[in-house]
Amino acid sequence: MDMTDNRRIEAPREVVWAALNDPEVLKACIPGCESVEKTGENELEAKVTLKIGPVKASFTGKVTLSNIDPPNGYTISGEGQGGVAGHARGGADVRLEADGDATILHYTVRAEVGGKIAQLGSRLIDSTAKKLAGEFFENFGEAVAPAPEEPAGEGEKPKGKWWKLGRA
Repeated sequence: MDMTDNRRIEAPREVVWAALNDPEVLKACIPGCESVEKTGENELEAKVTLKIGPVKASFTGKVTLSNIDPPNGYTISGEGQGGVAGHARGGADVRLEADGDATILHYTVRAEVGGKIAQLGSRLIDSTAKKLAGEFFENFGEAVAPAPEEPAGEGEKPKGKWWKLGRA
């Protein structure tokens, strides 16, 4: 399966770049994500539980970042095992383009699945992948974009998800 799209995120490119490299932000934005831990300079380990049609599976996998060009983009690739449900392998090329005070995030995703999940059929897998990508980018945009202007009391931090994640 291949999927190419772009999303406008109402935050500066440097802020989007920092969030794309923050395990806590990723954990909060990835649907079904239970954990994301940095295991090396450009490596992460993640655990995600997903329901694809009638199959619910927990995937544990390693993610590697390459072709790193801050704050312009990178290539992310990974492989996950879902036990009897099967396995998934894939990657994405991510490119960030400044657009005034916002950022256009361009992505091209390649994915392969095997095992019981692959037997569900490409239509179900493709529609689920598109739905999950949409949920991730909606969550990510809300987490990264500044909160609407709300007056903060003296000494208070502005309200919004970015602050709830403990980020400035």
